[in-house]
Amino acid sequence: MTLDPIQLTRRLIDIESITYNEGAVGAFLAEFLAARNFAVETTPVNQVENKSERFNVYAGTAGETPDVVLATHMDTVPPFIPSSEDEKNIYGRGACDAKGIIAAQIAAAERLRDAGARVGLLFVVGEERDSGGAKIANTKPKQNRFLINGEPTDNRLAIASKGALRVLIQAKGKMAHSAYPELGESATHKLVEALHRVLAIELPITEGVGPGTMNVGLLEGGRATNVIADHAEAHILVRLVGPSEPVRKAILDAVGDLADVQFTLDLPFMRMRQMDGLPTMVAAFTTDIPALSNWGEPVLLGPGSIHVAHTPYEKLAKRELLEAVDLYVKVAQRLSAER
Repeated sequence: MTLDPIQLTRRLIDIESITYNEGAVGAFLAEFLAARNFAVETTPVNQVENKSERFNVYAGTAGETPDVVLATHMDTVPPFIPSSEDEKNIYGRGACDAKGIIAAQIAAAERLRDAGARVGLLFVVGEERDSGGAKIANTKPKQNRFLINGEPTDNRLAIASKGALRVLIQAKGKMAHSAYPELGESATHKLVEALHRVLAIELPITEGVGPGTMNVGLLEGGRATNVIADHAEAHILVRLVGPSEPVRKAILDAVGDLADVQFTLDLPFMRMRQMDGLPTMVAAFTTDIPALSNWGEPVLLGPGSIHVAHTPYEKLAKRELLEAVDLYVKVAQRLSAER
């Protein structure tokens, strides 16, 4: 039976799979793919307390080493939004990031398999938080030559994706009555000054890619307005367009002895190939690709706009979804033909 990517996308959206709760969608995909004559393997990924069992799903042809593996992630950001559709679009959490991509990749893999191509599918957990599924998958590669990773790129080939550097800045102080600040030491004042210096850092610019960017995403500290704060912290995310080392040094130098600095995540900036005749883009976001280094040369491509991902208005144009199936087939065939 011919697969309907639109219907499959809606079925996937309607299975809630916020990060760490991907068990149900993984079970659905494993059963669905097995019923469509794929050899399916599941690999457990560290389970989180009070959550369902979670696992990666790999599907291919038994005993065959694929040339190309189509891959993306099963998890979504919160909150869960059930599916709906109109004449033009599919709506709901995961429509473009990345359940529509899963549907397009499965449809493409079936066409490729029917044409005699050696193809596999890899669907992982945890991309939206820590790439936990990709890290586990990277210990069990299939020796494929190419990986087509799916993220919303408007069906354009990403020639680069920015890296990510997460920074935790923690300031310590001494509590006192706010009427007598000389008896205490304000952690919040230290943190404010540290952030002032960090935000003044000139981040690198890479030709053809653009500048690095910085976001102070979380701020926390203090106990009450009439108490001198003994603790304050900030969580920062830097989008990298080159090596992280110069940015790390600049942050450490800026903060100095005002606070402690920890770098909690460091995903590298990636450059990827161009292919004649395909439109290109630069992904300002980070993907699982750095964590899947053992799965062949990466290509980043998928339907949908990153601008609506992670929003209440997430959607995917049906036309773009169907075009993505053709595009995945085309790119996989061109890659497989390389010797």
